[in-house]
Amino acid sequence: MKQVFLIQAHKDMNQINALVEQLRDPDFLIYVHLDRKCALEPGRLHPSARLVRQRVEVVWGAVSQVEATLVSLREILDEVPAFDKVIFLSAQDFPLLPNAVLKRELEKLRGRELLETAPIGCNGWPVAHRYQYFYREGGGPLERLACGLGNRSMRLLGRTRRLPDGLSAHGGSCWWALSRDCLREVLRLAEAHPGLLRFCRTVQCPDEMFFQTLVMHSRFADRVLPDNFRYIHWPERGGRNPKVLDESDFERLRASRAHFCRKLDSRASAGLLPLLLQWMNSRYRA
Repeated sequence: MKQVFLIQAHKDMNQINALVEQLRDPDFLIYVHLDRKCALEPGRLHPSARLVRQRVEVVWGAVSQVEATLVSLREILDEVPAFDKVIFLSAQDFPLLPNAVLKRELEKLRGRELLETAPIGCNGWPVAHRYQYFYREGGGPLERLACGLGNRSMRLLGRTRRLPDGLSAHGGSCWWALSRDCLREVLRLAEAHPGLLRFCRTVQCPDEMFFQTLVMHSRFADRVLPDNFRYIHWPERGGRNPKVLDESDFERLRASRAHFCRKLDSRASAGLLPLLLQWMNSRYRA
């Protein structure tokens, strides 16, 4: 069964193409969404990848990340009649399994939705402030001022925002692997609840909430395996971004059960990449 990889990218065409080359396989289709504001030349994209035609200008932590994913998914579902899952990747991800092994592992997980998710709130993931108050990443000064005034008024009144249409918030990592049928249902629900996308325009990091919320309100909720099989090293003292992996992370990567690791950088991770390739080739050599 074919798998589809959707890669969101905004810099370093050589790194993008190295990821595409590693995933190149007759059973894999690879789509790349290039941030519309990036200076990368689309003509340099690896010939084994398909460029998402409708490019969105993406701002980190803003609703544009959700919009870029939605337009990409619509294009994939229109063009690819049959596949198992869309595996959603950043261009700074890299596989920890050769393609043949990755295919076997994904086959074992057919019928499951690989989505890191938990209810958002005091008894789950404690980030309710992300949607209970107004945020405007990438907005102008007046928009940010309006958000600040709105938040001050709500705090004075002891009020917070709620999701539209009685939806309850779920969240987790924005990197997932979802089946074709599940994604069709997600797109249907997104159209049935247009207020959710509008609401997310003033939410902090809505890409870590939008898809989880819709999946967990769908008939696919009981198919969810809350694991996206990614190795990500978050700083112990918190932070907005995961650690850029290097040679010091190699042993932890070898010990993980992850399918992919992130976050790699072509310069900072230059010593790690050959170690990973050598290990994969020796461990899984037929």
